[in-house]
Amino acid sequence: MGKLDGKIAFITGAARGQGRSHAIRLAQEGADIIAVDICAQIASVPYPMSTPEDLAQTVKEVEGLGRRIVARQADVRDLPALQQAFDDGTAELGPVDIVLANAGIGPGGMATEDDQWADVISVNLTGVWNTGRVAIPSMVERNQGGAIVLTSSTGGLIGVGLPSAGFQGYTAAKHGVVGLMRSWANYLAPYSIRVNSVAPTTVKTPMAANGDLSVITAGSPELARVLANAMPVDAVDPVDVSNAILWLVSEDARYVTGTVVPVDAGQLNKR
Repeated sequence: MGKLDGKIAFITGAARGQGRSHAIRLAQEGADIIAVDICAQIASVPYPMSTPEDLAQTVKEVEGLGRRIVARQADVRDLPALQQAFDDGTAELGPVDIVLANAGIGPGGMATEDDQWADVISVNLTGVWNTGRVAIPSMVERNQGGAIVLTSSTGGLIGVGLPSAGFQGYTAAKHGVVGLMRSWANYLAPYSIRVNSVAPTTVKTPMAANGDLSVITAGSPELARVLANAMPVDAVDPVDVSNAILWLVSEDARYVTGTVVPVDAGQLNKR
């Protein structure tokens, strides 16, 4: 028996990194998955983004666990496309119980300041809002409870004091995610739908140079200071975040809502 037997989870940014890890971890506990990812490059993003092959690998790994999965390419900024992906998934798998608004991009440096700001805000904040707009109405109508987790960051709880538009936009967006989580938590509590957030430190994913801080912080002593953890690790593994999310969406946390769970190796406490 798994902790999530019979549950359906809608996960954005699921092609690789944290999103794939979340899909696998929830599937290990019995959940079926609706997986969404853009699988394309955004011009302002300075690292290679996910591909259709990455999303296919997520499908392979979830199916290898004996779970069902519906995967679609969709941009979280594109509300109609995201709605279609959600509708396709629920038509095949059933109504959604769990929502993980995980899709996000790192601070850009490959475009104008206006484009860096616009892209990171639209993906990391508007995309999270769109995910809720797609999933929440059916959860409310069904009135069977549920759990939503929004991926913020330690950068959503502290001020990353860097002058670039990309970092300022990232910090603003991740702070906004926490505010959105608190608003939804109050709105949805009467329906027994719990809403929480996770705030990871650097995670070993392609977005963060697989945890290589020497790459991430090259030429920026201030960023190196901001990203330093209290515990003797530069970065956590994706599954460390997945395990926190598993707890939040399971009955083990049935009365936990409106909170932020740091998975940060003590980074916030150190400050």
